[in-house]
Amino acid sequence: MKDKGLLVVISGPAGAGKGTIVTELVKNENVEVSISATTRSPRGQEKDGVEYHFLSREQFQEMIENDGFLEYAQYCGNCYGSPKKQAVEWMEQGKDVILEIEVQGCEKIKKQNPDCISIFIMPPSLEVLEHRLRKRATDSEESILNRLARAREEIRLAENYDYIVVNGPIEECVYDVKSILNAEKLKAKSFDINTILK
Repeated sequence: MKDKGLLVVISGPAGAGKGTIVTELVKNENVEVSISATTRSPRGQEKDGVEYHFLSREQFQEMIENDGFLEYAQYCGNCYGSPKKQAVEWMEQGKDVILEIEVQGCEKIKKQNPDCISIFIMPPSLEVLEHRLRKRATDSEESILNRLARAREEIRLAENYDYIVVNGPIEECVYDVKSILNAEKLKAKSFDINTILK
């Protein structure tokens, strides 16, 4: 019998590099990323079911009423949630499931799933973060300023996470996150001793 997979929360301010890190992690066949649902409109080339499940407010509310989310939250005027069914199935298959979610969502996940691993991706500085947001060229000036204000709030909550990883050179950051996941699997509480004693 396979050990149950880890539930891993990755959070950080917009522009911190979460998406790039998650893309690298899912290259491992034993890692899956939970695609969040959102009520916001697609940006640029985003496709439904790839970057997000794009839902109407009514569809989102229906999922809430049917206990269809591990967590959900409102951020910058839109709703975001982590669908439950697929994540639970993957973990039962022994796969690690990555949730790339906001800090308020992490708080909810930790209450319901105390064994989850939480990792906060920290930008090297607010100046670097602002540069990354402007380089993306997907947000208005007002949106960038809102995101920077929100980043300050999120960074203050980073100490509530199990781990903080500063995203300087991306290769180092990805290595650090992979090391965290490997270490978690080697913890005594994560090891199924019965597989040896059979």
